[in-house]
Amino acid sequence: MHGVEAFPQLRNQAFQHLVEHDGYRSIAIETDCLAALTVDAFVADGEGELDEVMRSGFSHGFEKASANRELVAWMRQYNRSRDASDRLSFYGFDAPMEMTAAKSPRPALRVLQAYLATNLEAALLPATAGAIDTLAGADERWSNPTAILDPSQSVGASEEASRLRVLVDDLLALLIAESPRLIASTSRDEWWRAHLHARTATGLLRYHAAMADASDARLARLLGLRDVMMADNVTAVLTREGQRGPTLMFGHNLHLQTGRSKWHLGDLSLEWWSVGSIIGAQLGDQYAVLSSALGAAPHQGLNAPAPDTLEGILSALPESRYLFKSRSLTAALSRTAPNLVLRTDAAPNNGYFPLDPHQLKEADGVIFVRDV
Repeated sequence: MHGVEAFPQLRNQAFQHLVEHDGYRSIAIETDCLAALTVDAFVADGEGELDEVMRSGFSHGFEKASANRELVAWMRQYNRSRDASDRLSFYGFDAPMEMTAAKSPRPALRVLQAYLATNLEAALLPATAGAIDTLAGADERWSNPTAILDPSQSVGASEEASRLRVLVDDLLALLIAESPRLIASTSRDEWWRAHLHARTATGLLRYHAAMADASDARLARLLGLRDVMMADNVTAVLTREGQRGPTLMFGHNLHLQTGRSKWHLGDLSLEWWSVGSIIGAQLGDQYAVLSSALGAAPHQGLNAPAPDTLEGILSALPESRYLFKSRSLTAALSRTAPNLVLRTDAAPNNGYFPLDPHQLKEADGVIFVRDV
């Protein structure tokens, strides 16, 4: 459940332990991958002021979470006395989008084009900054919230969008083709950031094209394409951080679980492969996931769970917080409560998703918080 401080607070405690005892040097959070560059610059070198970094470095309203502010401040303090090679890194693995809209690809394209134009001969570039601005037009037309429900309102199928998809493909190919001298003349980190902007622009254009699709599979496809962008970001983070240590990811169960994600939205039953299922399939036992379960959050309108649900059974235990091995929990439930049903009550803000008792095997462990 987004908006509950207990989970990011537990994340902070876990991350600090993993950093100090298990060699972790990075964390990736379900927030805008481009905005998160501002946070990483702050925790690495102290660039900017904490208040402004929080305002501009997070999406989805996550800047309001006290635990996120505490995490950023702690990472900055930890990095103060350490060499650059040993500093902690902060990443966002989500795309620049909210539930109802996706941003324009223009800003990401402009950063990519500027990097290439600054470091390569003009004759190699397929387009100028002005051409990108002309094709993209006003950013507002891309982030039009009515397009999520009305495909005809999406700019994704326009001739300009199609030309931009070809253009970003050419720019990305140029970035990779010239990577030996680009990395040598700038730095590996600068090239990595340019590649981040390239794949973000590519993913956004792909997503906007799907928004213009009027087929019945449209919404499920959009959910899947968002997780594809997440998976691309996670893969890039792991490639960059692999020699320094493991990475802790923090996000919603539906994104991180290794099975197929399901969301019942009104009369729609949506299914897609999450970033966890994609990364889990590729990495095997190098990827481990802890699912989260919540009993009650009265201040959010979520009352005590029914006794025949997973959350209801766990709420009857004597302690208020638990960490279970999924295999052990599944075995115990099969003996004592074999007929559990999926919890059906929900919080008024529609931000709560129950943990499906039939999907416990798709996680390595379960974190349970009885009430907050």
